[in-house]
Amino acid sequence: MELLQIAEEMGAIYKQNPKVEAIILAGSVSRNLHDEHSDIELHILWKTPPEDKDRKKPIEQVNGRILSYYPFEEEEWSESYVINAGVKLEISNFLTTTVENIISDIVDNHEIDYVKQCLVASVNDGGSIYGHNIIASLKNRVAKYPLELAKRMISENLSFSNKWANRHALLYRQDWLMLYEVICEIQKNLYGVLFGLNNIYVHHPAFKWMNYNIKSMHLKPQNLYNRMTTILVGSPNNSVVELEKLIEEIIDLIEEQIPELDISKQKERIGYVK
Repeated sequence: MELLQIAEEMGAIYKQNPKVEAIILAGSVSRNLHDEHSDIELHILWKTPPEDKDRKKPIEQVNGRILSYYPFEEEEWSESYVINAGVKLEISNFLTTTVENIISDIVDNHEIDYVKQCLVASVNDGGSIYGHNIIASLKNRVAKYPLELAKRMISENLSFSNKWANRHALLYRQDWLMLYEVICEIQKNLYGVLFGLNNIYVHHPAFKWMNYNIKSMHLKPQNLYNRMTTILVGSPNNSVVELEKLIEEIIDLIEEQIPELDISKQKERIGYVK
């Protein structure tokens, strides 16, 4: 059975509860990126806090097997379960007011918090299963990516940690674990910069769907995906050299696209090598 069809059928079950205001299809299914390893992610928006019976009844109706079940924490209730078709569902329950507040944190207050951005990205890119007017209103609020958010994403992600200055020493000493920890950290920083530069909300805190994300960017160094891949699987010496080149090219893009943004301190820090 198609994952989208299952998502819609589960939505029909959840919306029977009068406390439910809207249901958003999120994750890979909503972006048409799903494969045989994918699960279904649903965001259930509630008028009032859901009780255990509200959360468990839909699972019982489909004879689901609960894999995880968490109480209210960090603004949500969450659970995951497997249904008879062998499909896993990841459910995130939010108050509608919480989603509205998180949207304000990102688009009005320009917070760069990736967990909050992931929710905003789900609103922006997700599918509407139920509560179409509510979801349309939320989508309207996040449709325009704020320039100030872009600037913060760039400035803060260009503030590399001191570990970057040790790259040549780590390479010389063949401290591979430490070196690749630094390489991965800097790659994530660069992704954060490019998400901001391209006005894209972060979809996943660990930058899942890398190839898809890069294809959606209109401002990026040439051959970015292959170069990022080679940095991870190529020779360590070439990886460091290539990463330095990418940093230079991304800085050039920033200065070309947002010349009023002062990144002089970040450039000085990036250029320092022990």
